[in-house]
Amino acid sequence: MAHNIPADGTLLPLMEEFYTIQGEGFNTGKAAYFIRLGGCDVGCHWCDVKESWDAELHPLTSADDIAEKADTFPGKAVVITGGEPLIYNMDYLTKKLQEKNILTFIETSGAYPLSGSWDWICLSPKKFKAPRPDITPFANELKVIVFNKSDFEWAEKYAETVSPACKLYLQPEWSKSKEITPMIIDYVMANPKWEISLQTHKYLNIP
Repeated sequence: MAHNIPADGTLLPLMEEFYTIQGEGFNTGKAAYFIRLGGCDVGCHWCDVKESWDAELHPLTSADDIAEKADTFPGKAVVITGGEPLIYNMDYLTKKLQEKNILTFIETSGAYPLSGSWDWICLSPKKFKAPRPDITPFANELKVIVFNKSDFEWAEKYAETVSPACKLYLQPEWSKSKEITPMIIDYVMANPKWEISLQTHKYLNIP
């Protein structure tokens, strides 16, 4: 994670940015501008953006420029993802976005301290680097990727740490979805506090 990234979050390693339809979780189907930051040390072996892991591969970009560009699109919602965005200080970027009346959503593993001002926090905990207990109460949405049968028990462990208002989602890992989806269907029918999240953008063939 080298790069001399300023602690105030005014420069961030930008991997990609694109306007699309949010594909998974609570905000599925809504237009959103995605900002993907480089840098992650959580190390999920099934990660579909491993090229995001090394922050040094991605240019340091002004947070002001990122916010300006986000404001040029009709959908006034931004999803900040990664990598793991909370490696960096998100206070400055979220302030700039919210000054433009853009909703701020984050997808995080919760492995780093919470920074930024968020309209929606999607916590997607990973076994490889557990979320911090001081983040889980702030999650609006808990989205657990199910890769094998033991993940259901693991998901329940984190469901106990979030607030009662938090939405609970189980999402099949894409490469194993044929095998895992029927298990999730049965589980949600037996445990209806959970809902199913699908990666609809992959079915729609959009980013």
